[in-house]
Amino acid sequence: MKPTPEHNERIAKMTFAAVYPHYVKKVESKGRTVEELHEVMHWLTGFDTKKLQELIDENATFEAFFKNANINPNATLITGVICGYRIEEIENPLTKQVRYLDKLVDELTKGKKMEKILRK
Repeated sequence: MKPTPEHNERIAKMTFAAVYPHYVKKVESKGRTVEELHEVMHWLTGFDTKKLQELIDENATFEAFFKNANINPNATLITGVICGYRIEEIENPLTKQVRYLDKLVDELTKGKKMEKILRK
């Protein structure tokens, strides 16, 4: 499945603050911690816990969130299917970055070891 321009626009305008509680609930329901979630987010974006909270407080869109991120060079090693989309086939850079984050959260909830999630 390929994301449409409308899908990409919807992703760009979605706020990180709206999605973050779902990430927390998902990881905690599977026995993982918020600290592990933050470690994964830090690896992908370079944002520490303080910066994540600032972005939540600012109600930053995913477009603003990833505009200021320092994406890990190994993020390109994140492959597979998430939400029905094959990550390596997504052409829109922002949509791809959001799906990277979704995939990392998914791997965390599935019990993968942190060194595998962080592509070490």
